[in-house]
Amino acid sequence: MPFFSADLHIHTCLSPCADLEMLPELIVRRARELGLQMIAVTDHNSAENAASVISAAQGSGITVFSGMEVQTREEVHVITLFDTLEQALAWQEQVYAALPSLENKESVFGEQLVLDSEGKPAGYLERLLVTSTSFSVEDAARRVAELGGLFIPAHVDRPVFSIIAALGFIPANLKLDGVEISHNTNPVAARERFPQLEQYSLVGSSDAHRLKDMRRRTTLKMEAPTIQEIALALRGEEERGVWVDGHESVKRC
Repeated sequence: MPFFSADLHIHTCLSPCADLEMLPELIVRRARELGLQMIAVTDHNSAENAASVISAAQGSGITVFSGMEVQTREEVHVITLFDTLEQALAWQEQVYAALPSLENKESVFGEQLVLDSEGKPAGYLERLLVTSTSFSVEDAARRVAELGGLFIPAHVDRPVFSIIAALGFIPANLKLDGVEISHNTNPVAARERFPQLEQYSLVGSSDAHRLKDMRRRTTLKMEAPTIQEIALALRGEEERGVWVDGHESVKRC
């Protein structure tokens, strides 16, 4: 099976906390410089710029997954990933319906720049994205699974907006595909600090809000660059596997 380098947590200029340099063409160029074969667009509570990054990556050899970083009502950040833009937009419809009716304050949170399919500015999204949905973690996991997506709690080692910081633990009955660790740790150190992570396979993504933040950390051995294959790799099916910073990160039974 081939190996794929991936960064599965990247923000565009739609996320108000991201730099305006996070444009599709520049993201793809940086991904090529890093030797990435797979990236994911994961803006806060929105997938509106996914199409522009997919378009920018055409012919580059890089697979772009549509997704988003959703904030649950417990203030837990979760990475949700899909094979198709249609799946991500169906999820976006549910997320938008679960967000409070608040307007973004650019002077406080930053601009939320929406791009067209060619990567050109198409306007600013007025609804506030950096806030909690009404979904519980369990509800969000169920909805993502029904749409055929991946559900991965984000940067679980961080003191804010992580499932461990918010709840104190990862619920045993929570259906997730893996767990993300931030660039501040590696699988060995993360599992020493949080013993319950022994139960889960880990990925290490950049959570890039600037081009210089993008990283090459996670390597997956699998048959093809698809969501289903990532799920199989995270389960260690057959010869598949996942490595973060050179450490095998699959929880094998």
